[in-house]
Amino acid sequence: MPTQAFIYLASQSPRRAQLLSQLGIQHQPLLADAGEDAEVLEAERTGELPADYVQRVTMLKLHAAVARLSARGLPLAPVLCADTTVALGRRILGKPIDASDATRTLTALSGKTHRVLTAVAVHDGQRCHHALNVSHVCFASLPARVIEAYVASGEPFGKAGAYAIQGALAGWINHISGSHSGIMGLPLFETAVLLAQAGVPTSLTP
Repeated sequence: MPTQAFIYLASQSPRRAQLLSQLGIQHQPLLADAGEDAEVLEAERTGELPADYVQRVTMLKLHAAVARLSARGLPLAPVLCADTTVALGRRILGKPIDASDATRTLTALSGKTHRVLTAVAVHDGQRCHHALNVSHVCFASLPARVIEAYVASGEPFGKAGAYAIQGALAGWINHISGSHSGIMGLPLFETAVLLAQAGVPTSLTP
């Protein structure tokens, strides 16, 4: 693998970009072309468990990004992909399609503990390194007026589980077990380990 001073981040999430910067990683976006259909990659399969789903989607996104890198003739460098899903039992709670869907999702999460699963994968030009982080989040009971106001703010849209851990609804979370950065979308510990395996030093590398 050629030595590079940066990696490609195949994600448009500003949170993932921010978290990579926390690790001291220089990165450049490697975003999908207009003709690529990300929704096809994220389609669920009947009966698929949340952990299987998020890891499968992450690998599909990684393979698409590696192909994109080659097709564009860009300089070689490791490629990182990640995907996050929220699960209530075996049920996958994806990105809400509209306000009603967001309201239903938040109502389902109210007063319960759910899982946030984030899969990360890094391709170093020869091999793929991957990991899965699972965290548990417990919401206090959410009054209907709080859910209504939060949905009206627009923040739930584009986010698995219809909320952001760094957003306004965080004040209603009474317990977290796991990785805060993983819940945001990129678990820093696992990411640093994968990057080290791919030969990329981070701020945590001795």
